[in-house]
Amino acid sequence: MIIHITLLLLMFLSSLWTVLAKRLIESAIGLGLTSVILTTIMFQLDTQLAGVFELIVCSGLISVVFVTTIGLTNPVTYEESIKRGLDRFKRFVWLPIVLLLVEVFLFSFKIPFDFPIAQPDRETNVKNLLWNVRHLDLFGQLILLFIGVFGVISLFKEKSKSE
Repeated sequence: MIIHITLLLLMFLSSLWTVLAKRLIESAIGLGLTSVILTTIMFQLDTQLAGVFELIVCSGLISVVFVTTIGLTNPVTYEESIKRGLDRFKRFVWLPIVLLLVEVFLFSFKIPFDFPIAQPDRETNVKNLLWNVRHLDLFGQLILLFIGVFGVISLFKEKSKSE
């Protein structure tokens, strides 16, 4: 009982620090810490699968992307922000068209979306569940990981071009 109260108190304090920090880097670090504490709570509640995903995505990838983005961000003037917004719009104006084409493709070939839902079970092996039952979730996580890596690489390229 004491460990649960301690974890909830630590969760509350780290969440409060995340929201009230004056610097963005402190907020990003607080978010990572909050996520680690939430992962610990999930493991305490016997939800190992949710804890693993929380640890991988939120504690790891999201925190690294936030810290990297904050480190690479420079203050810009209003004119620079307008120019960057127009450049970004020109690069991604085709994205809704691609998403619409993917949607038409998926629905025209009637790809089934009835994915199996894992039933909670004390005997469930996380490895078996991840690789045999929820392998599409792993595929989605890999896509998110590659998107994060691509985003960080893009930020480094923009930073090196401007220097």
